[in-house]
Amino acid sequence: MKTVSISGSLRENVGTKDAKKQRKEGKVPCVLYGGTEQLHFVTEEVSFKKLVYSPDAYTVKLDINSKNYNAILQDIQFHPVGDNILHVDFLEIFDDKPVTIHVPVRITGTAPGILKGGKLLEKLRKLKIKALPANLPDFITVDISNLEIGQSVRVSDVSLDKITLLDSPNSVIVGVRVTRVVVEEAPKTAEGAAPAAEGAITPATTPAAGEKGKEPEKGKK
Repeated sequence: MKTVSISGSLRENVGTKDAKKQRKEGKVPCVLYGGTEQLHFVTEEVSFKKLVYSPDAYTVKLDINSKNYNAILQDIQFHPVGDNILHVDFLEIFDDKPVTIHVPVRITGTAPGILKGGKLLEKLRKLKIKALPANLPDFITVDISNLEIGQSVRVSDVSLDKITLLDSPNSVIVGVRVTRVVVEEAPKTAEGAAPAAEGAITPATTPAAGEKGKEPEKGKK
């Protein structure tokens, strides 16, 4: 997995007042945990441009007071109005401990169902995985070359070496759904009329507009 580097400095004071002061100076209060101790530090908000505002997944190399730490972004808080970053949590990672992270999905191939008029429906753009840092992929490839209309690829259909998928096995990642164009071009029946959609009311069962239902005609004596 690709890595982004961020430099920071330890906070001398930890508290709400100090955090507000740091934010006014364009810095973001951060916490690194998961190791032997928690580290409270600040870094420039512009440092998060590549890490946060990107569809890609990264591990992070933190340089805090000239000491390096390997980490992943664990949580981030934004201002509810201005969208400025208020606080960031990092989780320190180690070579011998599995990491849980979300990785983007990359779709490859051309589905036959799309060529026949179907529409591609992407349900999961990221998958939650667990693996050792050395085995973390930049993305997970999902091939749709065999998908016909109405078919899909589920989490259970994806198999990755040395990686555990944590999403529900029945969750749909991507599928091809039917469209109105496909329905309108459906083959006609032997009588020359297109088959009625399931649940549709046919003219034979619908009274004419403004006409009340008639009593069944009684038999003649």
